[in-house]
Amino acid sequence: MTDAIARTRLLTREGDHGTTTVEDDRISPAPGEIVLRLDRFSLTANNLTYADFGVAMNYWDFFPTGQPGYGHMPVWGFADVVSSSVDGVAEGERFYGYFPIASHVLMRPERVTPRGFYDGAEYRKPLVSAYNQYARCSADPVYDPSMENLLALYRPLFLTSFILADFLEDNDLFGARQVLFSSASSKTCYGAAYCLPRDASRRFVALTSERNGEFVRGLGLYDDVVGYGDFERIDLSLPTLYVDFSGNAQLRERIHHAFGAALVHDCYAGSASESRYLEETKLPGPKPKFFFAPIQIRKRNEDWGGPEVTRRYNAAQTQFFNDVAKADPAWVEIVEEMGFEAAAKVIAKLARGDNDPRSGNIVVL
Repeated sequence: MTDAIARTRLLTREGDHGTTTVEDDRISPAPGEIVLRLDRFSLTANNLTYADFGVAMNYWDFFPTGQPGYGHMPVWGFADVVSSSVDGVAEGERFYGYFPIASHVLMRPERVTPRGFYDGAEYRKPLVSAYNQYARCSADPVYDPSMENLLALYRPLFLTSFILADFLEDNDLFGARQVLFSSASSKTCYGAAYCLPRDASRRFVALTSERNGEFVRGLGLYDDVVGYGDFERIDLSLPTLYVDFSGNAQLRERIHHAFGAALVHDCYAGSASESRYLEETKLPGPKPKFFFAPIQIRKRNEDWGGPEVTRRYNAAQTQFFNDVAKADPAWVEIVEEMGFEAAAKVIAKLARGDNDPRSGNIVVL
């Protein structure tokens, strides 16, 4: 049996996600298990959403802490295998995937292929399988060592962007000629705007805070940028699709009353700051509907087949990363921090909601 390995991990207090604690312990891999050392990962508002829904959507169950009142906030990043007795997974190999904020992680690889493996730990089997899949960097068609920071930052978000845009296009924008995006500065939102085809028959309008207005205009993805306080100045008679990344109930009510019958669909795509589920309302116009990406992925797997879905997604992702890398003005400025203390500070800042939309937070362990 492999000797015990010292581990450091950062735990998040349930219900108070800006509060974290660092603890040390030791782990010992059993036969059939591997140990990965987490190297670098991104931290965005998306990680706070995982924590917000840690109980309701089982995100805390992916990496149990054994500490009552504390969860393991999941992150996306890169890790190297430091111990393995599993055929097809060699020490020194690098994988991309879903990890806890910890120096080392125990996993039980199953369904090992040249592309990667699934963590087959018993406690993870009832959970969403997409989060249990780990991509072998040496076989990943979109992997580029020089792009690791962008991959860690955007890859978990861009899948939602791509599938959301495909869902809207698949439904012909529900007949809309105008698309209104809230929280337009968020990376997932402007990724969706990027993926939607542009033509003269449709207008993209960004809703954002005054402080983020300059950044959103600089993206060049929207035909108009308006503040939350004055969106009524836009054409309220055009058939309009609302793509909601804010989750703000008061804003939703204003939009429904302002557009009335011209609002053709209200798509709740998620929120960087709102952890409540959609509540029943008696608003005029269409009933708000929650967008759930796995349903559209399943539909496209049936329409096109899995390999074609993957091909289209990889092509869009590669083009997006290339455009992000050369954008002027820059869409993102990578802020690379070192260690667990830095990770805790970034999480606290995200929890306060004072993160600059230009910032791409990367933590290196």
